[in-house]
Amino acid sequence: MKLSEFLVAPRVLLSLLDRSRTRSGYPDSAALTHSLERAIHADALGYHRFWVAEHHAVPGIASGSPAVLLAAIGAHTRDIRLGSGGVMLPNHQPLVVAEQFLMLEAQYPGRIDLGLGRSLGFTEPVRQALRRSKDAPDTFATDALELRRYLEGTAVVTARPASPGRVPIFVLATRTGLKVAAQLGLPVVVGGPLLGIGTAGRVKALEEYRRAFQATDAYPDPYVVVSLEVMVADTTEAARDLLIPEAYAIAESSRTGEFPPLASPDEIRGAALGDRTTRRIDSFLASALYGTAIEVKEHLNDLAERTGADELLASTSTFDRAALEHSDQLLREVI
Repeated sequence: MKLSEFLVAPRVLLSLLDRSRTRSGYPDSAALTHSLERAIHADALGYHRFWVAEHHAVPGIASGSPAVLLAAIGAHTRDIRLGSGGVMLPNHQPLVVAEQFLMLEAQYPGRIDLGLGRSLGFTEPVRQALRRSKDAPDTFATDALELRRYLEGTAVVTARPASPGRVPIFVLATRTGLKVAAQLGLPVVVGGPLLGIGTAGRVKALEEYRRAFQATDAYPDPYVVVSLEVMVADTTEAARDLLIPEAYAIAESSRTGEFPPLASPDEIRGAALGDRTTRRIDSFLASALYGTAIEVKEHLNDLAERTGADELLASTSTFDRAALEHSDQLLREVI
């Protein structure tokens, strides 16, 4: 039987989120080269979007400036949409963000997205360096509205280069973020515990978002992007093993307070994994989708049914770059 007979319904678009993960034994700069090479491959495979992240002073992530990285990627790709997953709005003035992404849109017309998040720095010293405090007022909703007006050309001042309505905004949403997105009438990107991987039934929070959505001319309908770890390999065991480096990094960050580079499988096998680390690795794997192409197809069909997702944003990382490229190719064939 041909793989095409197992394809997920074509209405679901497929995109990638790349976090510019650093790898043990490589300089930080290599992570940016790896992101660029992955974007070129994703463009050739026909992925819909390629998004990059913003993290500051994190040992495991090299990208602190999505706009700069996207400018480089745009120069080496042709068709794929490019965006941020996301710009952390509390760290920036809305006008400056608008100017950055309008400049990108001017260089790569019709290809630029702006995903907005609300996370602060990873640690207290980083938050201090960013001039942010956990106790600062939450101005995300008003800042997002202001930014939207700059992008739409309806603000008191005109952000340049002017290109009204050409850069769509997405909200990286928790439950609170879903409410804000619905009130502002914006698309959402959801992941993690909110999706309830492995559970049955529709996702209530997404149903509430759709009911509360305030339609506008720019965004007449609610739009849901589901983001999660997805790994595809020739066997289930191989796909699971490829997720271990990211799972181990997350477990280590909980133990040490520092998010580390991706370790090689040999490094992880040589490490002494305590019960707590093992439980955290198992929890990460339980929230991911992995397996052969046929197995992942079945998982994705169930997820699409429960969430009503319009798009899948696969946020996959692993130490082995050749295996990651193979996974990206297999996933593209599934959808």
